[in-house]
Amino acid sequence: MIKSGLYISIKHLLIHQEKMIGIVFQPNKTIENLIRTLPNPKWSKKYNMVYVKNNEAVLTQIFDTFKGIAWVDTRLFFINKSFNNNQKLNIDKYRNRKLPNSYKVCPEEYLLKLELKRYSYNTAKTYISLFEKFINRFYNLPLNQITENEVRQYLKELNNQGKSNSYIHQAINSIKFYFEMVLGMPNRFYEIERPRPEKKLPKVLSIEEIKILINSTNNTKHKCIISLLYSAGLRRSELLNLKLTDIDSKRMLIHIVNAKGNKDRYSILSKTTLTDLRIYFKEWQPKHYLFEGNIGQQYSASSVLKIVKRAGEKANIKKSVTPHMLRHSFATHLLENNTDLRYIQCLLGHSSSKTTEVYTQVAKKQLQTVQSPLDLIS
Repeated sequence: MIKSGLYISIKHLLIHQEKMIGIVFQPNKTIENLIRTLPNPKWSKKYNMVYVKNNEAVLTQIFDTFKGIAWVDTRLFFINKSFNNNQKLNIDKYRNRKLPNSYKVCPEEYLLKLELKRYSYNTAKTYISLFEKFINRFYNLPLNQITENEVRQYLKELNNQGKSNSYIHQAINSIKFYFEMVLGMPNRFYEIERPRPEKKLPKVLSIEEIKILINSTNNTKHKCIISLLYSAGLRRSELLNLKLTDIDSKRMLIHIVNAKGNKDRYSILSKTTLTDLRIYFKEWQPKHYLFEGNIGQQYSASSVLKIVKRAGEKANIKKSVTPHMLRHSFATHLLENNTDLRYIQCLLGHSSSKTTEVYTQVAKKQLQTVQSPLDLIS
């Protein structure tokens, strides 16, 4: 048991394209002497900390050296442990881009942290794009000289450009990710004002429109894609990640693996959709993913969007139909059919019931049961 009150904190660093272990500590002769016994410790002026090579042997030596003397805080080092079940993120395409010298690229340590935390590819892509727009706005200013004043100035400019609240929220998150997660500066920008969240109601289709939409396509594959998005309330990414083994026809369930928030869940498998899927399987014979491209690769998100939009146009639906609109319609129609809100929450994979409750505001049958007070006056 440690009674000295001494502690060190370790975190990931990338120095000269090599992974290192950064060691943060308060000035103390005992700590300093112990650090000198580690293999080739060096001081980084940039990060203001000692660093050593990042490998299993050195990590073990750190624990052995400070055992019983100082507490080793590993929260920032093993922060990605809870993401082990998620697919590994690879964003090498951003490292290998050919860009003009006048363009300031996202720092390598930023990309590495996204990979270590195994963020989804779409989130990583958004963060990289928005952070690069931010640092190029202050091209001549080194990152370590950027303060809250520059962040506020930038956010004001975004607001003047008419950017949505969602866009500004994501921009703030991409900036906070660098200073708080990459550099390990907790709550660096906690005083930055965020725009008030927009409370928009989900757009839904009627059951009649869903029928016309599904019947408007003669392509079996396209029909199955639209049917699955609606009948199981799937997100587009969840549909694309479905494997053949995720369809359980005996239990009439669909296993959704590593969905949003790194959560697994089950959703219902429609009998009608299963019949169409069997026809599709015989015709297309996918090998690994349920929906694959021409050479067996995972089907693209843009292709799914085009399929849904074209079906909507062909069905003469005036609204611009999107994959997520089918998910909203699934939840709304279940609620209109008196399905318990808690079951809908589980089927959608919502962490909070408050997220699911928004459908009570668009469920037509429930709204029709409410009588206007004017009609009571007679």
